[in-house]
Amino acid sequence: TILIGLRNQPSISLGHILPEGTPTPLIPALILIETISLAIRPLALGVRLTANLTAGHLLIQLISTATIALLYIAPAISIIVSSILLLLTILELAVAIIQAYVFVLLLSLYLQENI
Repeated sequence: TILIGLRNQPSISLGHILPEGTPTPLIPALILIETISLAIRPLALGVRLTANLTAGHLLIQLISTATIALLYIAPAISIIVSSILLLLTILELAVAIIQAYVFVLLLSLYLQENI
């Protein structure tokens, strides 16, 4: 998105990197900080999405392993744990929908800023 923005509208894209009225001694540091910030945004978005989805999958894996382990030892507790697993699966589906919405919203904002 950064390269497309620089190619299509170079003055606007560079205007985001260096605001008007910046003191001269701060220009090199500000350009470096803003360039790193623009480059890290998509990476941070991907890491956040991956971490949220992985955490949910790990929790489901742990509870399903506990359900299988308890099946032969205590079947009644296994049924309770499996009902918790069903509720957690519904929660994970809701989290996935919210994560998809946030991902698309932030991605569209990043694209809108650079294109």
